[in-house]
Order: sequence, then structure tokens, then C-alpha cells
Amino acid sequence: MEVGFFYWPFSVELTRGMAEAAERWGYDMVGVADTPGNAMDPWVSATLLAEHTQHPKIAICVTNLTSRHPAVSAAAIASIDLLAGGRALIGIGAGNSGTRNLGLRGSKAAELKEGVEFLRTALSGQPATYQGATTHLPWVKRAPPVFQAASLPRSLEVAGEAADGVFANYGLDAASLAASTEFVARGARQAGRATSPDVWQISCLDCHEDREVARRKVGAILAFVSGYVIGTGNMAERGVPEQFVGPMQELRRRYSTRPGDADARMVEELGLFDYLAGRLAIWGNVEDCLAQALAAKQAGAKRLMFTVSLAADPVQTVNLFGEHVLPHLRAD
Repeated sequence: MEVGFFYWPFSVELTRGMAEAAERWGYDMVGVADTPGNAMDPWVSATLLAEHTQHPKIAICVTNLTSRHPAVSAAAIASIDLLAGGRALIGIGAGNSGTRNLGLRGSKAAELKEGVEFLRTALSGQPATYQGATTHLPWVKRAPPVFQAASLPRSLEVAGEAADGVFANYGLDAASLAASTEFVARGARQAGRATSPDVWQISCLDCHEDREVARRKVGAILAFVSGYVIGTGNMAERGVPEQFVGPMQELRRRYSTRPGDADARMVEELGLFDYLAGRLAIWGNVEDCLAQALAAKQAGAKRLMFTVSLAADPVQTVNLFGEHVLPHLRAD
């Protein structure tokens, strides 16, 4: 089983701590999110990760097509790849805090496909055209993989059509895992691809010595993530039980792209904690996290990409999980 994590790079010290943890425990991937206003620049942070690690893949997890022109992002990830010795990859998403905090709109599924195809062509060293302008990066030595982050059925299908890999934010229960994987596979089939791209399942992670501390903190990231995982459309089609549709609509209306304690309290107030945590998170003490992670593996998860952005102690979380849980996930 492959396991990685990503985070909001709040400081240089945090980034160095994350790099050390990723290297020490053998995580397969470590990524940084593009969330201006909430954290440091992701390209600076990815440079630090590349310089302070030798083994894990270095991911931009994720950026978008509107706050940064994809030609600029292509040059940036190719530069990180040179620095990291061929370990870099870029994730592209519709945009959440990375766009909303700047007053920009996110990308539709068709726009994401156009951007992903442009990036893949540009990073291959061939001339690539995007919205009427042509880019050529002949100095690129290797084509870093282009992943697409997706949380809605159509976006997952588009990711299957065009991307090298997928960050699927849909849920770790058996039904959600099966649905997200099938959406991606359907897109690959529709595009005539011989194989479906690898799917990394995104989940929130907060592993703490005190499970109540983890519970109090994980609600904030659950509100943030579920706000775009569940979306605003037909919630029944996205696997939301009928009794949670109304509360989810209210959460979607009120959650913040600069999340904090108020969002955590709102998840509890609306009676959504157990449902959202069961679908979108692994949390609690080491024993809790081990049981939940093994359950996700049993349900069919093959690759896990954890967000630890708002964990009570992000470095402690990845250290505890790496020492006590990761070896069990990789055992036969």
C-alpha cells in the first residue's frame, strides 16, 4: 500500500519537520497545497521539501488553472523535478481556497481536462497551446506526471480521460471507494485508454496521543473538505444519506475557506461529525487510526494521500502514523 500526506505550509520549520518525517518513516509522497492567504507559497515549500528529502515523491497537491497560468506552473514543476532528481509531480484541481480566497472562480470539468492535456504536452517538451497561446519548454529533461484532483463524478471521469494520476476526494468507505474508482475507470474507457490512471484516495488525518484533542480539531478540516467533496448538486447521487442532506446543505452554505474552530463547532452542532469522519477522515489515537486505516485497506483503498493541514500537531500526526500505523498497512 502506498501512503503519502500533504499539508498547508505555514512555516519553514513546519516544512522541514514534514520533510524529516516523510524521510524517516518511508512515506511514498509528500505534498504542499496552493492556498494563498492561508499558508506559504507552495513552490518555495516544494523546493525545501526537495532539498531535505531523498526518497518520497514531491507533489503540488494541488494548484489550479486560474490563480497561476498553467504555462508558469509547468515551468515551475519541471524546475522542482530537476532539483528533486525526477521525484516531482503536479496536481491540478478546480480550485477551492486557492481561488475563492482571491475572488476567482474555479474551473469546470472541461476546463480541467484542457489544462491537464496542456500540461502533459508542455512537460513532454513539445509545443503546447492553451487558450490561443503556445508554450514550448525544450529544456525539460523528464515529464513530471500531471495528476488531477477530483471530488465530483464528472470531474473524476475527466481525470480518468486525461490525467496521469488522480487525487480522489470522495470517501474511504467501501461504497465511496468503489464509486470513485469506477468513475475514473469509466473516463479512461471512454477515452480509449488501455489502463486507468492510479487513484490516490484523499482523506483527513489527525493522529494524536489524546483522541479528544484530535476530535476537537478534525472537525474544521472536515467542514472544509466536505464543502467541495459533497458539493451543491444532487447529494443522494454522491452517497449522502437522506437524514444528512439538510445539514450538509447548511454546512456547505456556512463553511469557511479559512477554516478554524467555528467550523469544527458547526460540524458538531449540525450532527455531522460521525458521518463525515467515517467517510472522510482517519482520526484519534494510534489505536483508533490503525483500526480505521486497516478498515480502509480492507474496503479497497490502495493508495492513501492524507491532508494533515489542520491537525492538532501536523508533525506529530505524521510521526505517530508513520511509526505505529504505516508498517501495518504495508504488511501482507
